[in-house]
Amino acid sequence: MKISCNSEKMAAAFQIAATVANARSPKEILQNVKIEAAEDRVTLMATDTETGIRIDVEGVDVQQPGRALLPVAAVSQILRETPDEELVIETKGTETNIHGLSSEFKLPSANPDEYPDVIGFEEAAYHELSAQLFKVMVRRTSFATDIDSTRYALGGVLLELSGDEVLAVGTDGRRLARMLGPGKSVGGHQTSGNTTIIPTKSLSLMERSIDDKEETVHIASRTNDVLLRTSRCTVYSRLVEGRYPNWRQVIPKREGSVKVEINVGPFFSAIRQAAIVADTESRGLDFEFGNGSLVLSAKTANRGTSRIEFPISYTGEPIRLKLDYRYVSDFLRVLEPDTLCTVDIASGTESALFTTDDGYAYVVMPMALER
Repeated sequence: MKISCNSEKMAAAFQIAATVANARSPKEILQNVKIEAAEDRVTLMATDTETGIRIDVEGVDVQQPGRALLPVAAVSQILRETPDEELVIETKGTETNIHGLSSEFKLPSANPDEYPDVIGFEEAAYHELSAQLFKVMVRRTSFATDIDSTRYALGGVLLELSGDEVLAVGTDGRRLARMLGPGKSVGGHQTSGNTTIIPTKSLSLMERSIDDKEETVHIASRTNDVLLRTSRCTVYSRLVEGRYPNWRQVIPKREGSVKVEINVGPFFSAIRQAAIVADTESRGLDFEFGNGSLVLSAKTANRGTSRIEFPISYTGEPIRLKLDYRYVSDFLRVLEPDTLCTVDIASGTESALFTTDDGYAYVVMPMALER
């Protein structure tokens, strides 16, 4: 194999693949990224047996087709540090040479035939959806998962694909994020039950692999795994074992509750200010809605007190509840500052529901109020 490549474009693709090929994997063969050069394309492949990726590299001139294994640790550093715009990667027996105008490296290379297969996307049935929507779905739900949980399947995001609708849900048992959007079923594709749970780490990889110029992505759910396809790569992931909890009963549907529209930017700013003196263990913040204002306050023995007030449209009787400010901040952080969100509250003992007009809903369970 011999190729000439743009070092920046190679580095961008290699960095994504390297997140799968752990440099400290107990299996030495998996500490490599496999490169395969055909006459018309160059593809990087990596897997940890649970997740896998195939990603095409742009800006490559294939002088001799072939394949090789590139050690993650060394090649990552070479691509990060090299001043050369163009690099030549060439295999000679059990050695891989990487050189440019001002640098040259000779690395030992394992047998690429021993590397596990990394499957491609060959599904006839799948869902097609906007690439931008998928990225938004990941950002708005993955933060609410609990990757350390052994209860249920909270270490991933539930994906429900049916007809012309795509839905993603993430929860850690104390808060829940749900994002709904349009999609298109191809070949009758749909998920069944509540078992299509994608590990949070794999979902983040999928989101990172989508180029900003990408318009659509394809997702295919199978019995034990899921595949994502873009124009330049395929990401494969095993599903989290288990069944997702009944999330629909968590989102409140109530009458007579108070609904307040708040601009995200000022709301987030007020929370950050009030949280300066909040308890660093409980992270509780008092939210009091009423009389035309929202008052955020905290009081701790060793850090002092805070009180931040700004106007809202609700002028009725005050409703006070205590929420973990980290959870509310996580919701606001993934929204644009000029977004309007609706806060649905009923009492100090019932969950708070935050929604936007683009299909996003977020539920936070209240903390016990101090008397």
